[in-house]
Amino acid sequence: MSNQTQNTRIEEQIRDAVQRQREYFRTKVTLPVEFRLEQLRKFERLLRAHEDELYEAIFNDFGKSRHHTQLTELFPLFEELGLAIDHLKDWAKPRKVATNLLNQPGKSYIVAEPLGTALVIGAWNFPYNLSLTPVVGSMMAGNTTILKPSELPAETSRVMAKIINENFDPGYLHVVEGAVPETTALLNQRWDKIFFTGSPQVGKIVNEAAAPHLTNVTLELGGKNPAILAEDAPVDVSVKRLIWAKFINSGQLCLAPDYVLVHKSIKERVLERMVYEIEKHDYSVERGNFTRIINERNFDRVVGLIDADKVYYGGESNREDRVIRPTVVHNISVDDPIMQEEIFGPVIAVLEFETLDEAFDIVRKIEKPLAGYLFSHDRETKQRFLAEIPFGSGAINDAVMQITNSNLPFGGVGNSGMGRYHGEYSLECFSHMKPVLEKYFDFELDLKYYGHSDRQMNLIRKLG
Repeated sequence: MSNQTQNTRIEEQIRDAVQRQREYFRTKVTLPVEFRLEQLRKFERLLRAHEDELYEAIFNDFGKSRHHTQLTELFPLFEELGLAIDHLKDWAKPRKVATNLLNQPGKSYIVAEPLGTALVIGAWNFPYNLSLTPVVGSMMAGNTTILKPSELPAETSRVMAKIINENFDPGYLHVVEGAVPETTALLNQRWDKIFFTGSPQVGKIVNEAAAPHLTNVTLELGGKNPAILAEDAPVDVSVKRLIWAKFINSGQLCLAPDYVLVHKSIKERVLERMVYEIEKHDYSVERGNFTRIINERNFDRVVGLIDADKVYYGGESNREDRVIRPTVVHNISVDDPIMQEEIFGPVIAVLEFETLDEAFDIVRKIEKPLAGYLFSHDRETKQRFLAEIPFGSGAINDAVMQITNSNLPFGGVGNSGMGRYHGEYSLECFSHMKPVLEKYFDFELDLKYYGHSDRQMNLIRKLG
């Protein structure tokens, strides 16, 4: 079968799948909150029933251990499901807002309205968490949903497709597996919502595909996330938190600190402590606290960023096993190759600064990151960091852990993305928050009607 014939078949299958979902949504069966809760509870039961398969699949894909998967994939997912099940009835209620005097007698409120048919395109680095958490948001909102997992971790894609496609009506929730042809065919369709997690480069392609239809898009992208260690930062605990955040999932984490700006006075202590923390954890796939690089292409890319002359610690790698040992590089400048792209691997770059202005200038020269981190006790330093450094989400005196609080929205800004989700924000992400003014018939002011005078205008100004 020729490629053209194969692509035509894929296009037809995708078009039929989307049409089936549109027809299902038009039945209005997804609108009642009780239906949504029933599906969310079913989804949770299925995931728990298939946990062993989920663990085996992700281990086969890149050596992620059961405990590592629990910590970074399933526990966060189950938390999102639990919050949705416990709070959806309240979150989905119309939200009352104040009504100005000009619109009295009346009331104002905001209604969460399902967008319709949603496409979720997941990421490979946390294939369960970053694929299924957005799906939970779409289910909460009352949409129908097609999920396209990343094809790179093939086993996790397969197990998600099995769990969902064997247990849900394809008109309501369905997984489409595949690579570029399937993703292209999906993006050729008209959607009511597209949620994409991945790189800025692919995010631009997704946004362009959505533009002709003016489709609502959420893009969760990446970036070079800075961590700043000010002169007063407690070195031991700061580095302890920083090293954990950097090397979890072997650095294949969009929120990981990508480079560290360290005050000149504490640089040597920070470097020494980094080595201490790395060696204390004894990172390895066998110990279950490290993972393989997802594929050889990414392995080669990360290894290519390591300048042997600037390695302070580590630098060893094994292409056959797709493992890069935790590596610290120092004496880095903003012009070095490692500073020109997101590392997305177990390599941490250390830059030195003398003044806070110097550090902030370096950060601002780079595209707005998905996350920003500061380690300092000083109140003025913290205030300046929040006011002067743009980032999607962040933490002061920690790193990555902001993602564990579902009361905080997660999302990027500028080159690192648009839109936000998690917890109640996931419902908003997949809904149209429809504002409504409801007037009563008790009486009617004549102020807005023609026959205007200066007196009327002054009164309208005061009442507005």
